[in-house]
Amino acid sequence: MNAPQLIPNHAWRTSSYSQSNGGECVQVAVGVPGIVPVRDSKNPTGPVLALPPTAWAHFVAYAVGGGAR
Repeated sequence: MNAPQLIPNHAWRTSSYSQSNGGECVQVAVGVPGIVPVRDSKNPTGPVLALPPTAWAHFVAYAVGGGAR
């Protein structure tokens, strides 16, 4: 996604799995129809990865499950 400024600042949420020191934070925007925007909180004006909701759901399930074993 080339226009992260189109997503309002209040839409971004920091992952509950991110470290509290702010070093490794992933943010996800809520309320964007048809996509799940993901960005690095250390670079809020940088690139945004726009995923289909099903791909995001699979990623979260994989992460919560501990990944490949």
